[in-house]
Amino acid sequence: MTFQCPRIVVAGANSGVGKTSVSLALVSALTRRGLRVQAFKVGPDYLDPTYLSVASGRPCYNLDGWMTSRDYVRQLLVKATQEADIAVIEGVMGLFDGADFARNDGSTAEIAMWLDAPVLLVVNVHGVARSIAPIVKGFADFEPDLKLAGVVANHCGSEKHGRWLAESLKASSLPELVAAVPRGAFPQLPSRHLGLVTANDRLLDREILDKLAQAFETYASTEKIVDTARGAGEILLPESGERSYSGHGRFNIGIAHDAAFHFYYADNLEALEAAGCRLVRFSPLDDESLPQGVDALYFGGGYPEEFGQQLSENRTMIDSIREFAHSGKPVYGECGGLMYLSQGIETRDGQRHPLTGLLPVWTRMLDRLKSLGYVEVTLDSDSLFGKPGAVLRGHEFHYSELLGDPAEDGTWTPVYRVRHRRTDTDTPEGFQNGNILLSYVHLHFASRSDAIEHFVSKCGGAAIS
Repeated sequence: MTFQCPRIVVAGANSGVGKTSVSLALVSALTRRGLRVQAFKVGPDYLDPTYLSVASGRPCYNLDGWMTSRDYVRQLLVKATQEADIAVIEGVMGLFDGADFARNDGSTAEIAMWLDAPVLLVVNVHGVARSIAPIVKGFADFEPDLKLAGVVANHCGSEKHGRWLAESLKASSLPELVAAVPRGAFPQLPSRHLGLVTANDRLLDREILDKLAQAFETYASTEKIVDTARGAGEILLPESGERSYSGHGRFNIGIAHDAAFHFYYADNLEALEAAGCRLVRFSPLDDESLPQGVDALYFGGGYPEEFGQQLSENRTMIDSIREFAHSGKPVYGECGGLMYLSQGIETRDGQRHPLTGLLPVWTRMLDRLKSLGYVEVTLDSDSLFGKPGAVLRGHEFHYSELLGDPAEDGTWTPVYRVRHRRTDTDTPEGFQNGNILLSYVHLHFASRSDAIEHFVSKCGGAAIS
């Protein structure tokens, strides 16, 4: 079975060249033209997808070659673009940067080749003239199967500078310059100490989106980019198609979702729905108690440290969560969710905010990054996501740490062996007590139907053995 959807990858020569601004501007311009744009983000990222979702008006999906597989990536793209006119895929880091220093694993290039998608290379051209040619030539020739279709020159000094760059590429028979964006042409996006702040309709309003779109229409050849996207090849899909799930009945899963908790992979949530679950969103910040009739709770990541006092003062919600957890029903928290379900958060200014107190240790915010990168999780014990020996993949990204070992009280057990891709070291983690599982790891479980079925079985009352 084959499938064809116009698609384009926006990649960078390196990090910090303006991929996100270019991607948002392109999505905004195409959306303003009346096209239904489906956005994707390469890699384990929660922030950029929120921007792309607001700009496109559709959920943005992550495409990750290391956490998932080629077949999964292709199936996800096909499923998400069924009612779209074009797909825009924002890359991660530099075009060939990923999980491996010698291969394309986890890189933008890997995704582009898997999807037979043409690539726009964004280059910061501040202080660059004819040198643009060898830079682009290196990227164009590095992987023969990669289709480098055009170049976006960001941070141009002038219109004349853009013409010089275009002439340099043309003289060397290299992919053409499709955009020459002057410095300051794009409006600045909100930022914070952890990078971009999560987008919403207030922070990324129509005025900013219109400015992004107008800048792109002014300085880019939008029609050429659309024509290039239409030239993407057909995708060959595996005969097995989308995975199905054995029925366990219909369960209600409470999803913590507000300004403090909103880091979820869209396909993780959709996979739970496909397995027969009804997702019920609630706010630990604003709601007085949990929704009635939920069978499990899922606390994703986010910024609980930014709302420590408000979360701490909502005692009726905390009491409701504690009562639910003590009932034996499944409670899963990752990263920010772990922090909320701990004794509390110590912020960088030394203030302490007591929280739910399920995990018998405090968490503390740091001035530096504590952990970043891909991880592979092997289960040492039966857990919410599988039996001993099961393997899942995910990533860590956090500025906080545990103040103590939860396993010291004798009721909590680390059920994960976490292998960190960057350091190739194993760490015991994934703290479990009955049907409560808390971890700093953001798991991608949508690509593991067995893990989802195991989790859903726990929603039905199956005990941890």
